[in-house]
Amino acid sequence: MLCALPALPAFAQSEGLYGPVAENAVRGGRLNMGLLVEPPGLDPFHQAADARIRITVLVYQGLFYESPSGEAVPLLAESYEVSDDNLVYTIKLRQGVKFHNGAEMTAEDVAYSYNYIRNPENGSPGAGDFSMISDIKAVDPTTVEITLSEPNASLPMTLGNKYGAVVPAGYFDDEAAKNLMNSESVGTGPFKLVEFVPNSHIVLDRNEDYWEEGAPYLDGIDFAILPNSASMLVALRNQRVDLVALTRPQDVQQVQQVEGLEIERWPSLGQASVDLGSETKPLDDVRVRQAISLAVDKEEVMKASIGDFGQVLGTIPAGLQERWGLPLDQVPMQGPDIEAAKKLLEEAGLGNGFTLTLTTINGYDWMDPAAVTLREQLAKIGVTVDIQRVDLGVWINNFRSSQMGFTFNDWASQPDPNLLFYRHFHKKPEGADFRNWNNDEASALLDEGRATSNPEERREIYNKFQTILAETVPTIMLFSPDHITVRSQRVQNYVQHPTGWYYGLARAYLSD
Repeated sequence: MLCALPALPAFAQSEGLYGPVAENAVRGGRLNMGLLVEPPGLDPFHQAADARIRITVLVYQGLFYESPSGEAVPLLAESYEVSDDNLVYTIKLRQGVKFHNGAEMTAEDVAYSYNYIRNPENGSPGAGDFSMISDIKAVDPTTVEITLSEPNASLPMTLGNKYGAVVPAGYFDDEAAKNLMNSESVGTGPFKLVEFVPNSHIVLDRNEDYWEEGAPYLDGIDFAILPNSASMLVALRNQRVDLVALTRPQDVQQVQQVEGLEIERWPSLGQASVDLGSETKPLDDVRVRQAISLAVDKEEVMKASIGDFGQVLGTIPAGLQERWGLPLDQVPMQGPDIEAAKKLLEEAGLGNGFTLTLTTINGYDWMDPAAVTLREQLAKIGVTVDIQRVDLGVWINNFRSSQMGFTFNDWASQPDPNLLFYRHFHKKPEGADFRNWNNDEASALLDEGRATSNPEERREIYNKFQTILAETVPTIMLFSPDHITVRSQRVQNYVQHPTGWYYGLARAYLSD
């Protein structure tokens, strides 16, 4: 029987950058962390994988930090002012910031970096997040001015460092620059890259020139890339790793009684979902997508995948539900309702059933039991599911080319509904519309939502959007898995950010 874990802590309202500052931190030492999912690369401009973001937030920084409470906190920015028409942001930069190559950061570097990201020709998956920006320029060495074509209430959060790294001006003039990011870093973060050996390890060292005095506490972090959960558990027991994030309840159970290990549970902004790309027949028929939604028992899928270590979703990740979510009892097309699902398939001329290929990603352990459970559920309405496992790199290519098909997805959001929904679901070219949904009404609501600053008005707009999302089913949000970390007792002051990204390593230290 699985022992009870501590209750979920509330989102920290004001804990400072990266996590709580430790009053009596022990300085020095190297922390060993285990990774199950290897990032396909460490390029924060062109790599979309969450496995990349988890690590590169320690190496690269943007103008703002994504606070767990939903506030954009100045990071490389020091302060900012907004014009009366909400179209011009004047940002004063933090002084004394150096890149990992020793060069001092200036406004020219900031303008170059964000102008590079927002140019669709440069191939950044985050370009759509910046489409409302009409101009970015350096006013003087410590001031940047950003002009918008229309108001955007979430601009400061967008200028965070998921797709918002600041690098030296002209960095990508070198054709080899993208690949070089896997061997050396040019960020401003608390750690710098020493080595990335695929299928083996990633080594980060303390940035001795980091702008925040006294941070980070560790001399470095050694990430061991492990092939499976079994090897992760062995490494924990043998003390070869000090900290891991676990996703499977059976793994948690195996280490609950191990002396010297602490298990902690954290709230999440992540979501496990199943996407229904309309480029794949018969998913181009909304009645088929609705039938699949009605056939899915989300609770059953979650329990098969992660036990009780999560929350079933409606249309938004659990960490955003209270503030921005459509009330769960108002979400349409929720199952299981097998008879209603069968009726929709009959109306679509598919009463005799059909076959779909479900794609899962190697290394995402929850997807294997979820796929089996989903296959059993859809069989009840005559849908045969073939399961296809692919590597993350293959999946990312499908994702970026809007050829997602019928696939599981696993992604974390920043704590703002515009950043969650706009790029994923707005029509092209303003959004990426990865699932080929092409919904005019939903896109208009997304435009309205990000242009509106009043929180109550924004909430009403996003509720309307989520109603359409659930009714027409380009995706089915299944559950938000709680973050479960297991650490050696010598690891102190580590707080897991709700995105699942490893910000907290900048505040962690090793006790004597």
